[in-house]
Amino acid sequence: MIVVGFDGSKQSRGALEWAVDEARYRDAELRIVTVWSKAPMSWYPAMLETAAGEVVAEASPEQQAEALGAEAARSAEGLNVVTRTVHNDSAASAILDAAREANLVVVGSRGHGGFAGLHIGSVSSQVAGHSPCPVLVVRPIPS
Repeated sequence: MIVVGFDGSKQSRGALEWAVDEARYRDAELRIVTVWSKAPMSWYPAMLETAAGEVVAEASPEQQAEALGAEAARSAEGLNVVTRTVHNDSAASAILDAAREANLVVVGSRGHGGFAGLHIGSVSSQVAGHSPCPVLVVRPIPS
């Protein structure tokens, strides 16, 4: 089984693409992990809009994570895909929990958090340092 952490960032999309290709090559199950936590009170929930811009609902952090998981699963058509939306304040911890059963973990070099100048994000670093199986950290291709 291959585990991939996905938060919708450019780097996690690269990791997902790599994980999908690797799962096809290995004929392996792909487990997509998205994580949500309760947002601080100062954060506003995301607005869901129709094509005409009419607000139909406000998405909770859990709904946003579930939508990301569903989006990721659509990119893995034809594979045995399991999406796992986890409530956890630590994305690294959630990915490491899934890694217990995995043969490979794939993460992006950085996600939505952190500083743009860092070479590797804190989640990637924690997963790479503590995973019970090999970890592939996917960096974006320079333009």
